[in-house]
Amino acid sequence: MAKSDQRENTGGLGSGQLAILDDFTDWLRQVRGNSEHTVRAYRADMKDLLEHLQRTGVERIDQTGVHDLRAWLATMQAAGAAPATLQRRRGAARTFFRWARQEGLVATDPAHTLKAPSVPRRLPPDITRDDMDELFEAASSRAAETQGPLGIRDVAILEVLYASGVRVSELCGLDLGDVDRGRSTLRVLGKGNKERTVPLGAPAVRALEAWLVARPAVVRAGQGPTTNAVFVGARGGRIDQRVVRRVVHQALDAVAEAPSVGPHGLRHAMATHLLEGGADLRTVQEVLGHSSLSTTQVYTHVSNARLQAAFRQAHPRA
Repeated sequence: MAKSDQRENTGGLGSGQLAILDDFTDWLRQVRGNSEHTVRAYRADMKDLLEHLQRTGVERIDQTGVHDLRAWLATMQAAGAAPATLQRRRGAARTFFRWARQEGLVATDPAHTLKAPSVPRRLPPDITRDDMDELFEAASSRAAETQGPLGIRDVAILEVLYASGVRVSELCGLDLGDVDRGRSTLRVLGKGNKERTVPLGAPAVRALEAWLVARPAVVRAGQGPTTNAVFVGARGGRIDQRVVRRVVHQALDAVAEAPSVGPHGLRHAMATHLLEGGADLRTVQEVLGHSSLSTTQVYTHVSNARLQAAFRQAHPRA
């Protein structure tokens, strides 16, 4: 059990309910392989649900009906919760009761038919190829001016994010052994502990090689224990996601027309530019690590005008 779980405010829940929460979060970590962020969010959501049930007179989870869950969501909606929040909590409740049924804690799954307001999928604002060229030029110039290893690191971070489309958590989790210099690939551990291999282009390989040469000086100057992480912070330890986000925002702020969308925007730009360049959807899905092709279809949206142009160019009877 995580220490953060042990220090939480019990909110008046009994030891039996807290034990159920503990077992559920252990299952999320050990069986489903969810990230600590997801585990904390699901635990908080289910703690809120159990407190709601207790306030409304439902003392055991096997007494829960779908009407109780609808009332819980309705209470949050009336309090101004966003549709995305309601969808997340609905997902948490469905996962929780599916697990509870598998464990024999409930006879039937009351969340099976639970619905929440739909959430429109919003794509990050577009970053064009010209924007990316300008971004890399500005980042390289800044690194040359500072003449320090962290500037070289920042260029490598930007190049790897755009070349591979990895999530910021995946980038921060890279170890030296995940870099295959001979094949110009990275081994990435994604959501649900699923491993995949992603390719790197020549500019990203050069930037990464330059950083790996400069990296030992940062690690030696650090105050913490030696780390196996590819990307490290100023103190020599594994880089924090907040630092990566700051690097990306600063780089995008240097490009006049580019939206400041953070690392996820670079992931979207990479996928969109791949599709525009002729890559098939299945390939993009595999590189991004999406389990569902429908996710890739939405995430790598290409405008109707571009689709029509591609159709006119490629179809023999266009």
